[in-house]
Amino acid sequence: MTSGEGSRPAPAEPDHSRLENRTERRQSRWATVLAVLQRLLYGVVTVAVGWAVYYFLLARLTRGPEQVWVFLPVWLIVAYALLPRIHKILSSLYIPDYFIGRTRTGDGVLGDPVNLAVIGPAEELKHAMSAAGWVEADPITPATAWKTLESTMLGRSYPAAPVSSLYVFGNKHDLAFQREIDGNPRKRHHVRFWKCPDGWMLPGGLAVDWVGAGTYDRSVGLSLFTFQITHKIADRTDEERDFIIQTLQAAEAVESVHIIRNYSSGYHHRNGGGDSIRTDGHLPIIDLNPRNGPVSR
Repeated sequence: MTSGEGSRPAPAEPDHSRLENRTERRQSRWATVLAVLQRLLYGVVTVAVGWAVYYFLLARLTRGPEQVWVFLPVWLIVAYALLPRIHKILSSLYIPDYFIGRTRTGDGVLGDPVNLAVIGPAEELKHAMSAAGWVEADPITPATAWKTLESTMLGRSYPAAPVSSLYVFGNKHDLAFQREIDGNPRKRHHVRFWKCPDGWMLPGGLAVDWVGAGTYDRSVGLSLFTFQITHKIADRTDEERDFIIQTLQAAEAVESVHIIRNYSSGYHHRNGGGDSIRTDGHLPIIDLNPRNGPVSR
């Protein structure tokens, strides 16, 4: 192609050379070293736990079929030590560490979809959820964990049972609310909320105070990825998202709802427990009604 009188100059090639700033080079080098050391540590621990499981099984099962009880401690080691570490190593390699509209489990695996956003202060959100019939979940402690296990095994009501920890912005949820179904601790509506960092905006430049993830627990079972005991969620997460909004509107706790359509691609996937999830990719933004907030004294 010959250049004419009105042709544009050829663009300069991008410079992919190393960083010129010595401080930046040192920080980048240390970040790489720390990442490698962290992965090596997880790798060593994972291999050690895996060897312990193999040795424990081999040593016990050679003594005869009366040693079948050994599968209980082996399951505990595999489900709560070995597999979570493997997932943490793998997820740190391929799952991006920025907001993509999904929560993450403590093992780093993608969790429930972020399907709500809220504008309003914490006390206003708590009051609105309470007025709409939602109960704030207890924090996870040895006492509440035992109470949860007891209520699940015996079928006893526990309206404020804690929810498992999910992470957004690298942080565990700040607030969680639920509605138990007919006093059955295995079934419940529940939603987690995370406080947005100062200055953070949704994709597209909209500022909100909270993002949330609402799902419906339909039963208790084993995680597909770790074999841990966990709640299993219903796949139609959009219905639960809309139900949460409807309860707030019925309590007159909502000023307005603005929906960002196609804020993410609609998809059919699985959460961190291996449960199927479906979503249309829309994100409702709930502007709370300040007139329905807590009364100042």
